[in-house]
Amino acid sequence: MVFLRTPKIEDLLEIKCAYENSISIHNPWVFAPENYMSYLQQEGRYFICANETGAIVGTFNISGVVRGYFQSAYLGYEVFHPYQEKGLMSEGLKLLLKEAFESLNLHRLEANIQPENIASIKLVSNGGFVKEGFSRNYLRVGGSEWKDHERWTIINSNWSEQKKS
Repeated sequence: MVFLRTPKIEDLLEIKCAYENSISIHNPWVFAPENYMSYLQQEGRYFICANETGAIVGTFNISGVVRGYFQSAYLGYEVFHPYQEKGLMSEGLKLLLKEAFESLNLHRLEANIQPENIASIKLVSNGGFVKEGFSRNYLRVGGSEWKDHERWTIINSNWSEQKKS
């Protein structure tokens, strides 16, 4: 159904159009990047693409990687219109977790989600994440308003000290 890949500069027009076409499903949860070139070059950015067409159906971002005693990171993501509610992000999440836990050898991955974002909560809970808590005024969404978030995490039960980066 889908495959995972890193962005390329050649994706610039497609990703701009994807965000423009997805405003109705993204707001008020996420907003388009301010600088698309930086976005495409961001470490930890992955695109989920349709096997048949190669179209970008969504994006994941692994950020804030902390090594040492933590071996953890944060997960962000968006699906693009018209690919929402088709199970593609669920398939993509499986691929992303394989990347995070096997290739990057992370021990823990955390997704912070606004409590009203039911689709996002459904994605991570079905993907094996567990709700750990609540953070008041956690993030300035869109650079304007502080929003509360729930903390959802998943642990790599196969984490190995020997594979540690």
